[in-house]
Amino acid sequence: MRRVAVAVALLLASCTSIPANNPRPEIAITIDDLPVHAPYPPGVTPTQVNEQMIAALKAGGVPVIGFVNGVGTEQHPETLDVLPEWPAAGLLLGNHTWTHPHLSEITIPQFEDELMKGDQMLSRLGDGSDWRWFRYPFLDEGKDEAQRAAARQVLAKHGYRVADVTTSFSDWAFTPAWARCNAAGDKAAVAELERMYMDAAKESISVARGTSHALYGRDIPYVLLMHISAISAHMMPQVITLYRDAGFRFVTIRQAESDPVYRPDIDLSLPGRVPDWKLAQQKGVKLPQATDLGAKLNTMCASLKL
Repeated sequence: MRRVAVAVALLLASCTSIPANNPRPEIAITIDDLPVHAPYPPGVTPTQVNEQMIAALKAGGVPVIGFVNGVGTEQHPETLDVLPEWPAAGLLLGNHTWTHPHLSEITIPQFEDELMKGDQMLSRLGDGSDWRWFRYPFLDEGKDEAQRAAARQVLAKHGYRVADVTTSFSDWAFTPAWARCNAAGDKAAVAELERMYMDAAKESISVARGTSHALYGRDIPYVLLMHISAISAHMMPQVITLYRDAGFRFVTIRQAESDPVYRPDIDLSLPGRVPDWKLAQQKGVKLPQATDLGAKLNTMCASLKL
């Protein structure tokens, strides 16, 4: 275990320090599951979480796109009032389907219905902005190549581009534990969750950059996946500082995906981008792996059921 910890520390040090003669790496932040990503600590509402996230992004001067599941406005009608605050703050909105289904578990006509129901909401909220971006729920692009290709044809027909994901630190996995430990009033556990969250974010930098250099020989512009959870809204100022201190420059989704690596996400007449794991097999390289925190997160404040 000690050798593993030392190896991770060395990898973090090498990948988060940017040599002065190298261009700064770029990253686009994307936030899924607007306006509702539950569960929440007692007394915290989806509207409050959205407002806290918007305030942090505005204060940090960070361009961000948030991907909307319209079903959240059915479950929490009050969030219809907070969604317009995103474009009003200069932040983009994108389409995450209406009910967040696995593409592999629905038909292509159902997929198009999901897309277009979200499209109708975004056409009202987008206010002329660059909103025709799509994020696959669960990053599920289909049960096979035929379904994947058919879904891409639907997206192309309606003028969408795919918002890829090239880095994440599984912030969604912290959501239930954050709600439980805050509900329990366990300050030590809450502090531990914050520490684990930032450690995961730091590690994700080394994993993403190690992957990019192994596959492409350079830093691609990264697309970071996060979620509109209570913990991520709370931690966003620290996340912004982390990436800035590591030398990153924040860019829009359009700027990031103008890189040739993302061409299959923009030109949907092409086959989709080859997944990193498959490209690694083709190139015969081994990719760095993130620490799996799932088991530990599941045990934290587990006696409290929300």
